[in-house]
Amino acid sequence: MGSSSRKISSISPDKNESPTTELPIKEIPGNYGVPFISPIKDRLDYFYNQGRDEFFKSRVEKYQSTVFRANMPPGPFMASNPNVVVLLDAATFPVLFDMSKVEKRDLFTGTYMPSTSLTGGYRVCSYLDPSEPNHAKLKRLFFTLLASRHDKFIPEFHDSFSVLFDSLESEIKTKGESNFNTLNDKTSFDYLLKAYFGKNPTDTSIGSKGGSLTTKWLFFQLSPLITLGLPKIFNFLEDFLLHTFPLPPFLVKSDYKKLYDVFQTSATSLLDEAEKLGLKREEACHNLLFVTCFNGYGGMKVLFPGIVKWVGLAGEKLHKQLAQEIRSAVKDEGGVTLSAIEKMTLTKSVVYEALRIEPPVMFQYGKAKKDLVIESHDAAFQVKKGEMMFGFQPFATKDPKIFARAEDFVGNRFVGEEGEKLLKYVLWSNGPETENPTEGNKQCPGKDFVVLVARLLLVELFLRYDTFTVEASTVLLGTSVTVKSLTKASGEDI
Repeated sequence: MGSSSRKISSISPDKNESPTTELPIKEIPGNYGVPFISPIKDRLDYFYNQGRDEFFKSRVEKYQSTVFRANMPPGPFMASNPNVVVLLDAATFPVLFDMSKVEKRDLFTGTYMPSTSLTGGYRVCSYLDPSEPNHAKLKRLFFTLLASRHDKFIPEFHDSFSVLFDSLESEIKTKGESNFNTLNDKTSFDYLLKAYFGKNPTDTSIGSKGGSLTTKWLFFQLSPLITLGLPKIFNFLEDFLLHTFPLPPFLVKSDYKKLYDVFQTSATSLLDEAEKLGLKREEACHNLLFVTCFNGYGGMKVLFPGIVKWVGLAGEKLHKQLAQEIRSAVKDEGGVTLSAIEKMTLTKSVVYEALRIEPPVMFQYGKAKKDLVIESHDAAFQVKKGEMMFGFQPFATKDPKIFARAEDFVGNRFVGEEGEKLLKYVLWSNGPETENPTEGNKQCPGKDFVVLVARLLLVELFLRYDTFTVEASTVLLGTSVTVKSLTKASGEDI
């Protein structure tokens, strides 16, 4: 592995600041191979020959290191440089959040960046580094949105997801099962438009099509990172069509325009506020659309089925505990309120555990601003200025040196004083759960909103039902969940 036993207190070839370390300095194992050819080989391993998780696991075993060099998809033609230093443990991963050490310009989706034609010609906030002037303005706008509508989040959630559960019950009664994802996609989009902007999609030009229009737009941005699960015979064709060249943005232009028109008319007061912050009205509108449809809807599209899957598979014992806690807190507080939700410690822990074991955002990237020394649990590594670092979050948040039974879903993992100490290793929001988003970092501005609505999903679920059963499978974006049965709560328990 090219290890060295020397220890350092500072490495500073160009007088860059470096942390003190007592760990042995090792060469980063692995290499990038032959230009053009090796990135394609790594891409085929990642998507088809090995699969994503095995791609990383096999290299950890080969190099006996959670830090190594590799090529990340999509590779040639799309990515200007697929070469990355891979970080797969809880010790090294936080460097990707340190704005004094890494640059985040155009790195939201990784080694490639989708065409700005998909976002109205603008580089939206997710692709801006905090050093760029509009980053702070846009993040301030998002904070304003969340603060101005916070009192609508709970009642609108109840109204929207009550309809979802009514539909679930009806489909199970008539068909014997119901696909949660299909109902969740429509409900999540409708909820966000109502909660954020007070607009019911049925009163707009897109009607009930918001979720499907957004999903298509998301696909055009994320296609270089996904597979369709087609039979093996189609692997070559799929790789050529999805991972070699960008899908032409004009194919989704009219769908995006429909979404944009809705946001332009629904967010007028917020767009007025944007102009006061010194933002162009059009740029602000594209950013509000992105933060709602990509960050918000995209997050709920992945996270909510994941929660239903993990909780459903956990079984009746956990269901009984959640139902008891949720119903007791709601009864004590006279309704579903923030104070009631804060009393639900197990519910809170279950949400964090779902975010830990299957984070909705799996990849983080950062380009070294200077020469760095990064530390894993047992070694230190030198990263040169300009090198790209990549973290695959599910490995970092299932680090067995941090979490006991790391691969298992443990609902009460974060309950109590010892459990809460582990929250700094929950990283789904592009930062530790113990820290907060600011204008100067890249942590998700809707971090607290996401945790709230995830808890609300469990609240609505267990106010209505004692237990439920599911079947789950992996799909394009996350998990597909089919609800097989629902056992209604008895009246005296509610």
